[in-house]
Amino acid sequence: MRDVDVFLTLADELHFGRTAERLHLSQARVSQVVRKLERAIGAALFERTTRTVSLTPVGSGLREDLTHARDLFRTAIERAQAAARGTGGVLRVGFLGALGHEIRPLIEEFRSRHQNISVALVESRLSDPLGPLRAHEVDAQILWLPVTESDLTVGPVVLTEERVLAVPAGSCMAGLGSVAWEELGGYRVADLGSLAPSYWVESLTPRRTPAGRLVKRGPTARTLQEVLALVGDGQVVSPLHQHSTRYFPYPDITYLPIRDAPAAQWALVWPSEDRNELVRAFAQVVRELRPCRAETA
Repeated sequence: MRDVDVFLTLADELHFGRTAERLHLSQARVSQVVRKLERAIGAALFERTTRTVSLTPVGSGLREDLTHARDLFRTAIERAQAAARGTGGVLRVGFLGALGHEIRPLIEEFRSRHQNISVALVESRLSDPLGPLRAHEVDAQILWLPVTESDLTVGPVVLTEERVLAVPAGSCMAGLGSVAWEELGGYRVADLGSLAPSYWVESLTPRRTPAGRLVKRGPTARTLQEVLALVGDGQVVSPLHQHSTRYFPYPDITYLPIRDAPAAQWALVWPSEDRNELVRAFAQVVRELRPCRAETA
């Protein structure tokens, strides 16, 4: 399974250094595993240049097959573990940033009603919020709205909260009491890449201000922590959600309310083709409890 993890991680990252970092291996070890697989298969799995890494057609097919096989393997292990504990299953809920803390009351209520069910909270990357759902790594994901994917079902709203702008603590903007969307013009925000739907990213970080001024993008960030590191380093400003102000009160970052931003909503989302009764049971808990509203810091 370790070789499979190496291959699938590299197929995801398309970067030997990031793959090694994620798996806590050396780059040499990652290269060794890839060569071993290529010898066993008899074909190249990746096209490598000095600047890029990409999957070959054989590699793409192997990625699809191994992803499915890995998911089946993990599901089988989880079911066996649940049987060994005498429990009824595992509900895997994906979240972004610190949202796992915000939904704690919902998790506790679900556990009180379904005491034979384990709940696993799985953090996802901002740069690929839908990947874990489509790879069946989670059963449901909590995402900010809108989500308009044809293969996903948007369930009940979990959280409603205000939006804030994270700015470098030493910047001119940090002295303001609040900001408007228009003030983003001329500043840079983090680029979350191409895996996340553009409409979803732009609902948080619009490409233009209300008056049409360009909001520049870059450098790239994959996680909330990477976004915050870029803000603290003075490279970007970043629209975020209110709960970030409580969980990430970093000394090099100031959070400012965005006066004219509508409240953000987070909802439970799951694959439409799935018939997971645990997801539906959790959605029912969310519907019955009043949706959370993040407190103002």
